[in-house]
Amino acid sequence: MPLRMTKKPFMTPLRIVFLGTGKLAEPVFAALCQSHHTVCGLVTQPDRTGPGSKKHLNPLKEAAIARGMPVLQPERIRNPEAVAELQALQPELFVVAAYGQILSRAILEMPRLGTINVHASLLPKYRGATPIHAAVLNGDTDAGVTIIQLVPQLDAGPMLGAVRTPIGSQETTGELEARLAALSVPLTLDVIAQLAVGTAHPVEQDHAAATHVGKLTKADGRIDWSKSAIQVERHLRGMQPWPGPFTTLILDGKPPLRMQVLAGTVVDTTSAAAPGTVVAVDASTMTVQCGEGALRIERVHPEAKRPMPTVEFLRGRAVSIGDRFE
Repeated sequence: MPLRMTKKPFMTPLRIVFLGTGKLAEPVFAALCQSHHTVCGLVTQPDRTGPGSKKHLNPLKEAAIARGMPVLQPERIRNPEAVAELQALQPELFVVAAYGQILSRAILEMPRLGTINVHASLLPKYRGATPIHAAVLNGDTDAGVTIIQLVPQLDAGPMLGAVRTPIGSQETTGELEARLAALSVPLTLDVIAQLAVGTAHPVEQDHAAATHVGKLTKADGRIDWSKSAIQVERHLRGMQPWPGPFTTLILDGKPPLRMQVLAGTVVDTTSAAAPGTVVAVDASTMTVQCGEGALRIERVHPEAKRPMPTVEFLRGRAVSIGDRFE
């Protein structure tokens, strides 16, 4: 008797417009471009300039241009001109990843399959702009990616799929973001496949359990030594690579030295010294009192210098017990 073969549903290639900027978006965009779907346009943030009017690189834009793909960079995507440009691309699905602008209802509902978002948290936890930072800062043991159908309310749409991963004890925001970006690729492709053949099963979020995290500024990188050593250590990891965990070292008879503290180990010690005071120093490391416990500093990035181990920093800068960090 011949073997009966079960046919998989045929998945017609979709016309997809991708909206994104940044590290989380890059591998998803690359995977979509390499899939059987047609990525008919990229929407990314306008070009920005940094110090000295140097343009920040946008790998998504460069990849799209190399493929001859239309690139839209509206200052406000809600503007009628931008909406008309999107409509002209005849999208069947919008895929959003860390785009950074709020989409109007008219945009969300423009494609026949709607708009999905690659969000780097285990929703409903950490809706908003900085979910990866929040997971590291709060000492979470797990992080993840959730694909949602976008609705006008911020990150409140029904969930179409999710993936979870442990957070490493020494992992920075940047390192975790890179891993989540890689994990989001197969998840996104699977959700798109389900949407294409009509087998997706949206699951409503528990809105009562939702938490929100806002955007960060450079000032948020400042280290608060009055917090516990555990919180300070999380801050060092959570603020890398941006905005950077910074502080100022005050030495007797020398100008204040601004620096980033890139790595440290929590030390269970008791001292009457004020938070931010250097309570121990030797040839290779220095220990700073926190509001509770202390932090042994292992790697720093002095202003106008390169990042270096503390042992190297101490060879060129004499630090004594009683010196302090503001």
